[in-house]
Amino acid sequence: MDFQNRVGSKTGGGGPASYSESNRDRRERLASLAAETIDLAKDPYFMRNHLGTYECKLCLTLHNNEASYLAHTQGKKHQSNLARRAAKEAADAPVQPAPQKAGVEVKKFVKIGRPGYRVTKQRDPENGQQSLLFEVDYPEIAEGIVPRHRFMSAYEQKVEPPDRKWQYLLFAAEPYETISFKVPSREVDKSDTRFWSHWNRETKEFFLQFSFKLVDPRAGGRPPPPALIPPPARQSAPPSSLPPPPRPPGPGGVPPPPNFNPAPPPPPRMNL
Repeated sequence: MDFQNRVGSKTGGGGPASYSESNRDRRERLASLAAETIDLAKDPYFMRNHLGTYECKLCLTLHNNEASYLAHTQGKKHQSNLARRAAKEAADAPVQPAPQKAGVEVKKFVKIGRPGYRVTKQRDPENGQQSLLFEVDYPEIAEGIVPRHRFMSAYEQKVEPPDRKWQYLLFAAEPYETISFKVPSREVDKSDTRFWSHWNRETKEFFLQFSFKLVDPRAGGRPPPPALIPPPARQSAPPSSLPPPPRPPGPGGVPPPPNFNPAPPPPPRMNL
């Protein structure tokens, strides 16, 4: 805004702007800002009448030029009418049903009971790593079905109160019921040599073995079990060639000396 070319102002000095000049400058700034963000060709409320002026069909206002209309779109009246129109359209719009999610079809079959199973606890003798071996028998399994398994968190099940110290291992195969085992909630070692499963189609047995990861004592966890201490070596019997131990002292106090043969005295010395 030019503050120099006014009546009574000095060159190089600024004078106070009047209300009309400040209002005009504000409209020009709003119009320039709206021209960068609003496309009049796509505005549904912008219309040019037969007199050459412009109208706002939402607020029913007249404008002499496009800049005046753009400044009007940034005003409080136009913005409040836009919000009121959006609320009215949302209230009048019919409630459309939510789109249905693609669900998984639940298979229906007659369950014949629970399968037989066997659980074996194991420990690696070298590093003390604990593992579990599960053997589940499915003699009447359906044709073409392979047993499946998965680990379930304690917060997924609804049978018992959730406890973060435990997790559940599930086995499922048609037409048997799904069985689960409650195991400690420790991290499972899923390396190739510590986690494996096998389905024997001939004997209809499913095998699953996994190991728990070893806990580092420096990390503040539970230390690994101590190594087994070998039993002490059995002492052998003393040899029979050793002399017998000394006898305790007799009633006189000092034991008698052992028997030995004294040396003969030297021959007498002869004087020549």
